[in-house]
Amino acid sequence: MSEINFSLDGQALQAQAGETILSAARRQGFSIPTLCHQDGLNPAGNCRACVVEIDGERALAASCCRQPREGMAISLNNQRVRRSQSMVLELLAAKAPAEAHTLNSELTQWCEALNVGPARFAKPAAPAPDRSHPAITVQLDACIQCMRCVRACRDEQVNDVLGIAGWGADTRISFDADEALGSSSCVACGECVQACPTGALTPANGAALQAADAVVDSVCPYCGVGCQLSYRVKDNKILEAIGRDGPANQGRLCVKGRYGYDYVSSDQRLTTPLIRREGVAKDPADIARVRRGELALSALFREATWEEALDLAAAGLRRLLDSHASGAASPLAGFGSAKGSNEEAYLFQKLIRQGLSTNNVDHCTRLCHASSVAALLEGLGSGSVSNPVLDAQYAEVILLIGANPSSNHPVAASFIKNAVKAGATLIVADPRRAPMARFATHHLAFRPDTDVALLNALLHVIIAEGLTDPDFIAARVNGFEALKASVAECTPERMSEICGIAPEVLRAVARRYASAKSAMIFWGMGISQHVHGTDNARCLIALAMITGQIGRPGCGLHPLRGQNNVQGASDAGMIPMMMPNYQRIALAEVREHFEALWATPLDPQPGLTVVEIIHAAYEGRIKGMFIEGENPAMSDPDLDHARAALARLEHLVVQDIFATETALLADVILPASAQLEKWGSYTNTDRLIQLGRPALTPPGQARQDLWIIEQLARRIGLGWHYWQTADGDGQLAAEAPTARVFEEMRAVMAPLAGVPWSRLRREEAVVTPAPREGEPGHAVIFEQSFPTHSGRAQLVPASFMPGPEQPDHDFPLVLSTGRVLEHWHTGAMTRRAEVLDALSPAPLLSMHAEDAAGLRLHEGQAIRMSSRHGEVEALLQISPEVRRGQVFLPFCYWEAAANVLTGSALDPTGKIPGFKVTAVRVDAVQIKATQNE
Repeated sequence: MSEINFSLDGQALQAQAGETILSAARRQGFSIPTLCHQDGLNPAGNCRACVVEIDGERALAASCCRQPREGMAISLNNQRVRRSQSMVLELLAAKAPAEAHTLNSELTQWCEALNVGPARFAKPAAPAPDRSHPAITVQLDACIQCMRCVRACRDEQVNDVLGIAGWGADTRISFDADEALGSSSCVACGECVQACPTGALTPANGAALQAADAVVDSVCPYCGVGCQLSYRVKDNKILEAIGRDGPANQGRLCVKGRYGYDYVSSDQRLTTPLIRREGVAKDPADIARVRRGELALSALFREATWEEALDLAAAGLRRLLDSHASGAASPLAGFGSAKGSNEEAYLFQKLIRQGLSTNNVDHCTRLCHASSVAALLEGLGSGSVSNPVLDAQYAEVILLIGANPSSNHPVAASFIKNAVKAGATLIVADPRRAPMARFATHHLAFRPDTDVALLNALLHVIIAEGLTDPDFIAARVNGFEALKASVAECTPERMSEICGIAPEVLRAVARRYASAKSAMIFWGMGISQHVHGTDNARCLIALAMITGQIGRPGCGLHPLRGQNNVQGASDAGMIPMMMPNYQRIALAEVREHFEALWATPLDPQPGLTVVEIIHAAYEGRIKGMFIEGENPAMSDPDLDHARAALARLEHLVVQDIFATETALLADVILPASAQLEKWGSYTNTDRLIQLGRPALTPPGQARQDLWIIEQLARRIGLGWHYWQTADGDGQLAAEAPTARVFEEMRAVMAPLAGVPWSRLRREEAVVTPAPREGEPGHAVIFEQSFPTHSGRAQLVPASFMPGPEQPDHDFPLVLSTGRVLEHWHTGAMTRRAEVLDALSPAPLLSMHAEDAAGLRLHEGQAIRMSSRHGEVEALLQISPEVRRGQVFLPFCYWEAAANVLTGSALDPTGKIPGFKVTAVRVDAVQIKATQNE
């Protein structure tokens, strides 16, 4: 593309097509004051601080809005321009408070740069500060109405909370209908705070007035989006988190990434190894007693040295290893963590396989997207997403099904909303009316558990009306005729009776998806967490295959990963049937390769999955476990049964940063490091591997996770030497052992062949697969073929079958579990983050108003919810998001542990439980009368 030649103060400059004067000038070394401008936001030109003089034009021009023309002559350093800029700054400075609200006011910086003296104008009356929100302080006496906060809220995050209220001199920034921030619909993403140039919006903790000791670049520890951020650190504590311009987030963060960091400084952190007191039995009832403050942790455990704790932990595992059979009959198992790094996942699964001689190793993917991965491996030969989230910008149609990214992946949701605002058609398919439905052309609020019926109707219409891509099918797809026969009777009229969506709507949606030049499917655990989750995913794969919507930008299949490293942990082999890089343990050539590398025979039998391990523990077949960073005593289905199973173990070793519900049932607890305290790589939902750096030192005697895993391995008898003497005693983060593990892992994982540690260190983020070091990785895959034996996709038809959890007279409602915006997974981290817990402190059961009226229940009332498996108590929330007959409860609250209610029936292929459909009833909690009444 040809450059545009122009001059600035007589100096020849070049601009790219579409580039503004401001951008081109700054890129080539010129300093131009700006206040309303911010990279990433659409230019507004309303502050006029950036004006320049263009030869031949009467008025000064805002350089942030104007683009240069060929031969244009522009002046910056002349008296007219500088007087105008200085006057703008002086007028704005006249409104500034006497005491600044931030150490980094851009207004102050520009006044100093242009030698603007004290303001000569009267200072207006200062509005009262708004401190109603736990995360954000509003002090509009510093507001210059640059509109950066409004544009950040409206154009970037598309939350539409901020606006303008008042008239004339009373014009002001407002929230919703001029409400206090704490009463508004603000989701606390903090984008407005990051955009504000003057301190009118600041973190509520006073961070804006504190100078940091260091600024550390890292990656967010929460969901699978993988947002890059920078931590401002002072006195070994995080002051604030600031979004970085990473490939996955472009500077954006959500409430968890921006304000959910202080869990690492919680006084509940484990700081010394603990050993269960002699004679103290494991009682699941102790979990509630400890959480309510009725029982001290010290009543269950005593402090120990690291040597004693490690020796006891390893001895218990070694005793069971030596006294029982290995392999499939082994009494040992391990749960690793998708919250840990790739290096930890690789080393953990290696310990279980090489040291404990079993494939009984799994992690939370079994409870999240196991069914999605099973279907993708079966159909496409790979469990990875085909396209990154940001490809939504190229999609003509976006189908979002069984996902609530506004709560679970808020930054990803913002990019989808950006695409809709740019003209994309959004189709939301979900029984709940979650926030994304507001942006949808079609919201298919189908009956819970009828996904297959809905999707088969779409497939039927596409095939019956000739909307398929015959050339793509002929070249790259097997099984089309079987699929066609399977859905032949799945007419919209018939499927409508099952799923509850009108036939004409089903036809319209099918036609819109199939006719799009590019259509992309995003799905979440509303698809996967079913006993027919694999069938759900098979139908989505079929939709993309028969229409050729894959292998190009703006189309494809994207199951949104729930945890920060669930993709990487699975890639690294922390699943019972796969070695690293999804190499099946049952294949002799795979085992032989790893047996040679590890000098250890490997069992050919795939291990047990998460729920199968818990069942085996309850039955006494699994007797010992090593659990690192997972919390099955909160995350597993049929929770009373799961907790009883964990309590029956002869030996349970838990490695974690908190005394989680699972840790309270342990024999040995090993205090570990948080993500903010260690080196490591993490792979996000886009297959983007990114670098995490340590910002803090672990508290007390807590140690690095890699060091702990290796210490156990050595005591079991493995001659590992990743962590060497020069790397320290395991407390402080060390890059060298992390890099050693990474390089070993990379050697057995082809997608990482071109990503040595040095490249990751240098580039911060590399999309995989990246087979060659000197080339970028592949953001879009399956462009020419699929990684199957034939190179073709395999369609697998699915038929609708009702699940085991059907409502009846005793349990007439359908419960769906999931997450809320402010909390994550089992709440071990977010419920110990002050702002997040203040925003969402109590378990709320969402119910439709008509259901509540029929049960004579009211908002805020204490209720008891019962299922065929257990009961919990919570507070009632009347919500328009749920349909009649459906209720929703998040699973992060120990005081209303939702998984007490869910059953343990499994998808036969993915081995995932059906968290999304449980038959329940809801009753008012009867308040007992006191003796005086």
